[in-house]
Amino acid sequence: QVQLVESGGGLVQAGGSLRLSCAASGRTFSSYTMGWFRQYPGKEREFVAAIRESDDSTYYADSVKGRFTISRDNANTVILQMSSLKPEDTAVYYCAARRGIVLFTTTDKYDSWGQGTRVTVSS
Repeated sequence: QVQLVESGGGLVQAGGSLRLSCAASGRTFSSYTMGWFRQYPGKEREFVAAIRESDDSTYYADSVKGRFTISRDNANTVILQMSSLKPEDTAVYYCAARRGIVLFTTTDKYDSWGQGTRVTVSS
């Protein structure tokens, strides 16, 4: 199973930017889809963005489209660049991975998860 470690969370003012990283290890290289999800207190995790490693195709939730960018820094690191942050972006952000090329947006389709990193956006 893939091990995922997120980093880069923190406190930022509204309108600011943060860069989250997800380092993956313990896998053989094949076609994976990497995703970012976020979770508000008392709520289920919701999809943020995903990237398909085979061709770097991406997909975004409407709520972050145009503000967030998912990319691969290298073969084992996925980046979520967050700009124009809003207080409603405050959540714990999780990196996820699944074998396959479909850009799924639901948590049940992902096999591996990181421990999460907290993002707080102050107004």
